[in-house]
Amino acid sequence: MGMNVVGLIGWIAGWIALLGISTYTPNWVVWIFMPYFIYGPYRATVQLRYFRPALRILRILRTYPWQVLRDVPRDLADHPDVQGNQYGWFAFSNPACPEQLLPLVFPQHMRVNWWMRRLAPRAKPKLKAQIEVVWFAGDPRFGGIIAAPTASGRAPRRLHVLRQQMLAEEGSRFSGWEASPEKGYAP
Repeated sequence: MGMNVVGLIGWIAGWIALLGISTYTPNWVVWIFMPYFIYGPYRATVQLRYFRPALRILRILRTYPWQVLRDVPRDLADHPDVQGNQYGWFAFSNPACPEQLLPLVFPQHMRVNWWMRRLAPRAKPKLKAQIEVVWFAGDPRFGGIIAAPTASGRAPRRLHVLRQQMLAEEGSRFSGWEASPEKGYAP
């Protein structure tokens, strides 16, 4: 979250500073700064889009503890039980029915490239080994956070929000999964 704030302030402050500098310099200097004048507002807008996932990560981490899991089923191909856009998935066991695996997907393409390179079928074994152990916080019936371990394996890094997007069968309810506010719910 701190890097999101620093990035947003940096892009805006840089744009304003260069605008100030260009008003007191010869006209040709404006052309040197022109790429930043065009790219700066775009990056500030993109930086604003990082806040929503970061706030969601904070909410989920306040509710659920981290779990360290090995050999979680995963793939880059579309999962047949999932509707809508998906950019790879991990399957976790349903807390109400441990033998049932529920797929959680990367719902958006933003900041998912690191994970896609490791989920790819032709990924090198060295890359695939980096996600053999994953950190997970959340409830697979709703969503959660996936993270890769650091090199020492003592902390999570590369945090990303996963979402539940399974097709709802006719007449199915969350109560069938024994999910309730008392038993846990990931906002």
